[in-house]
Amino acid sequence: MESSYEDSIPVWPLLIYGLIVLSLVGAMLGVSYLLGGRHNDRATNDPYEGGILSTGSARIRFSAQFYLIAMLFVIFDVETIFILAWAIAFRELGWYGYAGVMIFVILLVVVLIYEWRNGALDFGPDGKKILKAYKRLKKQDHEMVA
Repeated sequence: MESSYEDSIPVWPLLIYGLIVLSLVGAMLGVSYLLGGRHNDRATNDPYEGGILSTGSARIRFSAQFYLIAMLFVIFDVETIFILAWAIAFRELGWYGYAGVMIFVILLVVVLIYEWRNGALDFGPDGKKILKAYKRLKKQDHEMVA
C-alpha cells in the first residue's frame, strides 16, 4: 500500500497552534476579569459615547431610502472589485477580457441611469419644489412690505 503525501503531513503543529490561541484567549479573559472594575455607580451601565451622556432612545427608524442607498453602495463597491480583478489580469485576458469588462461597465451605467430616473438617488426634496417655495416666500415677503 502506497503512502501518499497527504497522509504524512503532521497534525501536531496545528494542535499546538490551537492550544496557544485558546490559552491566549483564556489568559486575556482571565486578566480582564481579575483587573476589571467591580463598582456599580449611577451611570455605570449607561451607554457613553464622545463625552456626552445619551438622552432618549437609540431606536431610530431609518427610511427605506437609507437602505436603498446602502444597497447601491454595496453593489457599486462589488463592481469596483470586479473591475480591479480585471485590471490585474488585463494582459492575460486580452481583447476578450476587454470586451467583457466593457459590457459589464455599460450594463452598470444603464442600471445607474435607471436608478437615477426612478429617483433612487434623490437624497432630499426636489430642487424645483424648493425653488417654488422660495419664490412663494419671497413674493409673500414683498407683498407684506408693500
